[in-house]
Amino acid sequence: MLEFLIVLLHLHGIPGYEPSEEDGRAMAKTIEEINEKIKTGKAVVVNAEEMIGIVEEKGSRGAAETVDVVTTGTFGPMCSSGMYVNLGHSKPRIKAGGGLCTLNDVPAYTGFAAVDVYLGCTALPDDDPRNKIRPGRFRYGGGHVIEEFVAGKDIRLILDAYGTDCYPRKKLETLVNIFDVNEAVLFNPRNAYQNYNCAVNLSDKTIYTYMGVLKPNLGNATYCSAGQLSPLLNDPFYRTIGLGTRIFLGGGVGYVAWQGTQHNPTVKRKPNGTPEAPAGTLAVIGDLKQMKPEFLRGASFYGYGATLVVGLGIPIPILDEEMARFTAVRDEEICTQIVDYGQAYPDRIPETLGEVNYRELRQGRVQVRGREVPTGSLSSYPMAVKIANELKRWIQEGRFLLSLPVTHIPGPESGITFKPLQERPIEDHLELIGQEGGRR
Repeated sequence: MLEFLIVLLHLHGIPGYEPSEEDGRAMAKTIEEINEKIKTGKAVVVNAEEMIGIVEEKGSRGAAETVDVVTTGTFGPMCSSGMYVNLGHSKPRIKAGGGLCTLNDVPAYTGFAAVDVYLGCTALPDDDPRNKIRPGRFRYGGGHVIEEFVAGKDIRLILDAYGTDCYPRKKLETLVNIFDVNEAVLFNPRNAYQNYNCAVNLSDKTIYTYMGVLKPNLGNATYCSAGQLSPLLNDPFYRTIGLGTRIFLGGGVGYVAWQGTQHNPTVKRKPNGTPEAPAGTLAVIGDLKQMKPEFLRGASFYGYGATLVVGLGIPIPILDEEMARFTAVRDEEICTQIVDYGQAYPDRIPETLGEVNYRELRQGRVQVRGREVPTGSLSSYPMAVKIANELKRWIQEGRFLLSLPVTHIPGPESGITFKPLQERPIEDHLELIGQEGGRR
């Protein structure tokens, strides 16, 4: 807790706090000072890959004095993503709330006011065969609708309503596009995972997962992280990232809205602060009308479902020597766990087949149980570099300023851990209600 308070004092410049040389946080600069340099075109901005070489050459102290901002990036499937849209009112008016809505035959959620709808990227048309014949193809879902919507294509909207005195219409079929609607907002409850599993399959059959197709008997291994470019791995304790942090999202500007679902900051960490397993996550939001389909791509996973591949980048202000060290982390210094998706993952068996670093993963082969296993990434490293460089360019051109978080997302000191579902038999609950004489 003391360390967390020190971070807050440091970031907000509280009078009376004097960082020591030993803790690596001797005050070098503030976000406000960095923004002034951005406005005048004097800020030194590099991506996280470039920062590695700068720290190697100048040391963390020299790098902190030289560099103002390090940009990060990631581009991978992020299933907890979606968009909400205000459609505008038809004549006569119709109440989507409580009714049924589809966008290109993909169902959207209508549990809001009259013409607000939310489309999740994993939603599927009602007539999709899913896994009736395995593996299902899942050729079109919510993520594909979002990509087409961002690209400006016409989308077929169908609303079925029950009708009211003030919203009498019961049926609406029309074409809409992103230019027609009022608000179109990307809102993703869980993005930018801070590290993730390396998946393998110990079973004797091919399996189809959100980590891709896994061949039997350790036939391949998949992973999903930008490693040394990944945003939360460059700020492992979330010192500069919190509510209101301005980010690159889908090719436009977005913001951190909250910690993401399944945020799990208390997992075991290496001495450099990087977690050894899936840890922090972010909930993010941004104006979909600013975004580009290049950075929001609908995707299909055989035997699993539809999703959305999201491009996301976060600028890390180099406030001091410690932040310089954090942003110089290398792939070989970031480790993750090898997990069996044939049984251990689906049955929630807490075991690992070993640890591997991202340099090993990117080299194309890893050792698992004495066998050499080929690897493949679900996250695009070249696109992560492109995102980091695009964000770098925005900052260098003075088009993108850094933002001071309103408050920070919970770190290891919070004690927050991801809780599994505790199942409770419904029959026991109904019996209890009956004993009490009725419904509660």
